[in-house]
Amino acid sequence: MSDQLGLEPLPEQTDGVDWPIQAWPEADLPEGVDRSRLESLLNDAFGDPAPEKLGETHAFLAVQKGQIVAERYWRDFSATDTYPSWSMAKSITQALIGILVRDGQLDIHAPAAVPEWQSPDDPRREITLDQLLRMSSGLRFAEDYVDAGVSDVIEMLFGKGQDDVAAYAANCPPEHAPDTVWSYSSGTTNIVARCAAQALGQAGGDFHDVMKAQLFEPLGMISPLPKFDAQGTFIGSSFCYCTARDFARFGLLYMRGGLWNGRQILPAGWVDYARTPTKTPPEEPLGYGAHWWLGMCGSDSFSANGYQGQFTVVIPSLDLILVRHGNSDIEQGDQVRLWLAEIADCFR
Repeated sequence: MSDQLGLEPLPEQTDGVDWPIQAWPEADLPEGVDRSRLESLLNDAFGDPAPEKLGETHAFLAVQKGQIVAERYWRDFSATDTYPSWSMAKSITQALIGILVRDGQLDIHAPAAVPEWQSPDDPRREITLDQLLRMSSGLRFAEDYVDAGVSDVIEMLFGKGQDDVAAYAANCPPEHAPDTVWSYSSGTTNIVARCAAQALGQAGGDFHDVMKAQLFEPLGMISPLPKFDAQGTFIGSSFCYCTARDFARFGLLYMRGGLWNGRQILPAGWVDYARTPTKTPPEEPLGYGAHWWLGMCGSDSFSANGYQGQFTVVIPSLDLILVRHGNSDIEQGDQVRLWLAEIADCFR
């Protein structure tokens, strides 16, 4: 399917390399890597005090051909610490939807089952899960992390919407016809997360059990700490803490097309769906697929990106996964993206 869509083929697991269900296989940097440039970039990022250009980098991990080839932590941070996902959780939500699609419990091209939209004259009732996953629902939502009195994301996560994040987002009015305008929205993801819970008939701890049984445990991810609101909805827009190594496991699942140790965790073609471009406005510097960003570290790369500089980057042409955690402001986050692109270039 990748070839038909014009996408870089996804590499298979390297012969003789164990899946990291327990310990991660480790290897030296392969021949051909620009070691001196890589070392310089890492030294700059992990400087103490932190460099003004990048902010704090707490963790970095590079996995090539299924093996850890570089890893570093800042100050007292370590491989056993969990790190915030922020919006990387959106890509985890996309995986959960894929599992439900695999089991025939959801149709992403059917109108989303959103209770607030069921009035016969409500134009939102025609919005599909596909349009939500592609951030093209047409709903009005202010994604502004510097609150100027108009931030829906701050109000949803920390204000009057925090007890029912999906209801807050679902009550946002339509601003455009569905599938006509791309607009990044954390509210969109929480609507999607509630749709997943409704399809399962599970919420809160029961939904968490499903996440563990269907996604985390098969991959050997033992650290994930997802957060739920008072209604039991997974706050899939923003909150799933993991170790850097577990975020790398999640990246490897997508690098391998949803296949893990002989088991098809995600349905065939789901990863290609995630990285098939959605039309975005000219001013958007990155591309977007379905709850994954595109093109940050090369034209074939796709990534889970989070606030304050959290990244899991998948680069199929290099069979390379890069994970970075830290504390960077918005302007520094732009520099972190460029830094990661330079890191990737060291492997070319």
